[in-house]
Amino acid sequence: MSDPAISPGEVHSEAFLHRLMRRQLALSILCASAFLLALVGLPLLNYLAPEAMARRVAGFTLSWLVLGVLFFPFVWAIAWVFIRRSIGLETQEVEEVRASTHRPKGH
Repeated sequence: MSDPAISPGEVHSEAFLHRLMRRQLALSILCASAFLLALVGLPLLNYLAPEAMARRVAGFTLSWLVLGVLFFPFVWAIAWVFIRRSIGLETQEVEEVRASTHRPKGH
């Protein structure tokens, strides 16, 4: 942190890290839930709707299209969202620390 208005101790305080870790935990749970939904959803769709999953789309059965072609971009998208949002959470926390250190005394 090169900003002289914020000492490194304030940014890396126990409260700062605790808030950031709680927010990132919630983000992790959300991203993991999306991944698990896809991971469990495909076998469920194959079991519950075998006719639909056996349809041909672009030369593949729908099941193989989702599993072999679309699953990896979906996982990459989850990772991209996680990284971008995690960086955003860190930036937001730093801005909150900056705002709280610039408030007049007594507020």
